[in-house]
Amino acid sequence: MFGVAEFEKMKPGVFLINTARGGVIDEEALLVALSSGKVAGAGLDVFEQEPTPREALLKHPLVSCTPHIGASTVEAQSYIGMELADKIIAFFGDDK
Repeated sequence: MFGVAEFEKMKPGVFLINTARGGVIDEEALLVALSSGKVAGAGLDVFEQEPTPREALLKHPLVSCTPHIGASTVEAQSYIGMELADKIIAFFGDDK
């Protein structure tokens, strides 16, 4: 969704944050935009190639990387377990 054309339309010096999904941002275009000053900094917790993100992004001085752990709370894990149990019951049927 964010590639060369989208970066060209942005004002110089923007900050970009992606916590959505890897692949939403063309990482090569982001690196070019960072080098040119179009993007002043980026905050990323998702990457195109997970679990092994590009080293150029991980080590870039204008990029702050954090782990994508939004689903790692006790509540989220409980909901995931319940959803999984519901799917298993629906698949095998609930004849009781």
